[in-house]
Amino acid sequence: MTAAYHPMPGVPRDTRRRIGLLGGSFNPAHAGHRHVSVEALRRLGLDEVWWLVSPQNPLKSDDGMDLLATRVARARQVAHHPHIKVEAPELLLGTRYTLDTVRALKRLYPKAEFVWLMGADILPQLVHWQGWRDLFAAIPIAAFARPGWSYAALQSAAPRAFARYRLKAEQARELASCEAPAWCFIPSRLDTHSATAIRAVRPPRPKAKGKTISDKSRTLPDRSKASAAQLELVRKSLDDDKAENVVVIDLKGKSAFADYMVIATGRSTRQVVAIAEHLADRLKHAGHGYTPVEGKEAGDWALIDGGDVVVHVFRPESRTFYALEKMWQLETDAAAKPAAVPRRRGDPARSRRRPAARPA
Repeated sequence: MTAAYHPMPGVPRDTRRRIGLLGGSFNPAHAGHRHVSVEALRRLGLDEVWWLVSPQNPLKSDDGMDLLATRVARARQVAHHPHIKVEAPELLLGTRYTLDTVRALKRLYPKAEFVWLMGADILPQLVHWQGWRDLFAAIPIAAFARPGWSYAALQSAAPRAFARYRLKAEQARELASCEAPAWCFIPSRLDTHSATAIRAVRPPRPKAKGKTISDKSRTLPDRSKASAAQLELVRKSLDDDKAENVVVIDLKGKSAFADYMVIATGRSTRQVVAIAEHLADRLKHAGHGYTPVEGKEAGDWALIDGGDVVVHVFRPESRTFYALEKMWQLETDAAAKPAAVPRRRGDPARSRRRPAARPA
């Protein structure tokens, strides 16, 4: 895969690094995020921490939400650390919930050792997360002390439900190598920075001069017909170029970056490139403007960003490995799943030692 469309550019797929995942809106990123990350690198013995900037947190309103590019840029300024990487991989992965993102990253980097990082103030909210019990079963979790949300947070429902899997703080460096479920509370120096507090003292954004815009005029036009027409054009183009196993995933109401995701297979590198180039040309000639195509150089996975419709074209082996369609509920009329391809031989997975969890 090329860096242009790799969810975490520069990270080899066979990496064996110990990686902390810190997800959130980062609206805005602040010193508290960096504090938790540096503590995690030191206390958990991690090689890296990845800040996963979410396009839109499903539990938060988009009111006052800065543009994703703005949030990523500020996060990189705030992080300013050689072992902290800031990206927005959910845009490419097509995931919305933390559990799906974690599963996707584990599939992409099967030899890495991941730990989910959070402030202790998140612990009481976990029961509202989609598949929160499955999240505990999918990845070790480290919760760091936060002002007003330290030991009191340990009495909330999620920590109590998994109390017997809790490691003592002295065992924190073993957490990344543990088999989930396993979690640890890390008492550390408290940092009082808060994204909510920062937003509260921001100067208001300048209002447009002239008449006040009514709520009615703010309503966006209905683009459902336009996106449906674009989808039909995509279907026809894929059919003309003999793409196989075409699957359409309806993203309306599930994601903000597109209305549809289309996944298709090309039997060879040459066919993948041809399908992508022809589709981009047809979208342009149909009046959809310039359509970016990424991944043509490798020909293993091409991404065609049509705006309302995003198309992924894979070679069979790559499609089976990444299995993007498994993360979404498919259309009832979707084509059958691609035939299974034998797994490539590789190094056997490392056995993970799980220390005995002691009562905290």
